[in-house]
Amino acid sequence: MARRPMVAGNWKMYKTAEEGVILVQDLEPLVSRLWNEVEIVVCPPYTALKSVSTVIELDRLALALGAQDVHWETEGAFTGAVAPRMLVDLLCDYVIVGHSERREHFGDTDVTVNKKAHAVFAAGMVPIVCVGESLETREAEETESFVRTQVRAAIEGIAAEHASKLVIAYEPIWAIGTGRTPTPESANDVARTIRATVGATFDQSAAMSIRVLYGGSVNPENAGRFFAEPDIDGALVGGASLEAESFAAIAEAAL
Repeated sequence: MARRPMVAGNWKMYKTAEEGVILVQDLEPLVSRLWNEVEIVVCPPYTALKSVSTVIELDRLALALGAQDVHWETEGAFTGAVAPRMLVDLLCDYVIVGHSERREHFGDTDVTVNKKAHAVFAAGMVPIVCVGESLETREAEETESFVRTQVRAAIEGIAAEHASKLVIAYEPIWAIGTGRTPTPESANDVARTIRATVGATFDQSAAMSIRVLYGGSVNPENAGRFFAEPDIDGALVGGASLEAESFAAIAEAAL
């Protein structure tokens, strides 16, 4: 089954609203011709979402918009949180949930990741669910069992009609921002495990429809090697997504 590759840029806590607008305006001419073959997503911080959304809509840019996190409730007394419908109002298509930095620094758990995934689907968006192991888990040769448990928890109770739309990003924690990466072959082994876990929960059609991304020190030099693997459908990119040229080069490698 042919799956449209996705290259998503997680800007993390970088870029003001003005800087974000400049970045997408610089990026779009470099990637517009790729749009039919590669879905390109930008995920600014909350404060830049409105400005970036507006320029994407008004200038008809060939980019999709994602948020970096969300709360699972539709509204309420949750100071500092953002509800799914607020992101829908900003024309977000995707929401990253369960990123390792959210798990490590902000208390996200398998339970809350599952709640967020449900809430994102309920609001009409698609979650980009992040999973991945620590260096200790990897050295103990427990990567696949650990990731399998994370995936099962994240998709528990998800409606069957939503399953095939899932995007799951495999981000080994030890590779994020470190310059270290697993071999493409070992990353593909984990991607295959993710696909098999989804298939065991739903069916083979869902397993073959979901997109599995690789993340963790992705750059223009190594992206093509990961994209060549059969079960890797793109990348969730961190630092290299903050410059138009490097991000465009990664998107080009996904062709």
